[in-house]
Amino acid sequence: MNTINTTHEAEIEKTGFSLSDKDRKSIDVNGYFRIDNALSPAQVVAMRTRLQEIVDIEGDDAGLEVHTEVGTDRIGDLVNKDPMFDICFSHPRVLGTARHMLGDDIRLSALNSRTALPGYGHHGLHADSGSKVQPGEYEKAMSIWLLCDFTEDNGPTRVVPGSHSWGKLAAEEMDDPNLDHPDQIYLTGKAGTCFVFNAHIWHGGTMNNSEEKRPAIFGFFGRRDVVQYIDQKKYMRPETYERLDATARHMLDVEGMTEFSPADFDRQSDHYKENSADSAY
Repeated sequence: MNTINTTHEAEIEKTGFSLSDKDRKSIDVNGYFRIDNALSPAQVVAMRTRLQEIVDIEGDDAGLEVHTEVGTDRIGDLVNKDPMFDICFSHPRVLGTARHMLGDDIRLSALNSRTALPGYGHHGLHADSGSKVQPGEYEKAMSIWLLCDFTEDNGPTRVVPGSHSWGKLAAEEMDDPNLDHPDQIYLTGKAGTCFVFNAHIWHGGTMNNSEEKRPAIFGFFGRRDVVQYIDQKKYMRPETYERLDATARHMLDVEGMTEFSPADFDRQSDHYKENSADSAY
């Protein structure tokens, strides 16, 4: 069982940020936390523009690290795509929240984007663990960075508050996880908002019923003893490594690297090849 950080002083030392007692209780009970204005309006515009540029450049290979999906624009391995995305694995409030959920010793598992096109985006309710996890043994957390206003109409993520602590899977408890759950809520908010949630909570994407794309970035964190979705050492590019400081290298678990994969290595993550359920994001 992982040891959850219980002192404000330790959190401040780690991240420069500490959750209030009220926030801690809400996270523990509900399984998610909302951070308003995590990105500035200028950062939102810059990220949306850059994601579209990368999709245009990568063409049919866009999202190859994860998988391609009809009805979405996907990009994998954002760590190596542009420094502007570094905030997604270094934001103090995001890291403080993830550490409260998982314990101090966490690392980035993957950083991807998924833009749901009009008429697409629905997923059945699921937990990213793929197996039953008991309270206090949580392995993974997720952050969703809203790059447009998320409304109930344009495909926001839905979650079932408290389900992370049930030790049950939606597929076993529901007749059809694609249907609504009576306790589900939608994670809606203004562009620049970031939601951090326990990845063992029942959650899923919803249909984008608007006429516009719905862009978002998904950052995954895991305990250091849990296999990364994307092996950051395998994917690390020399130029990325050079620009990262010691704190970022530790968060990615790439400290002390001297050799790097050839430019033409197989880019699809072994994890996503073997675990199609986790390819939702």
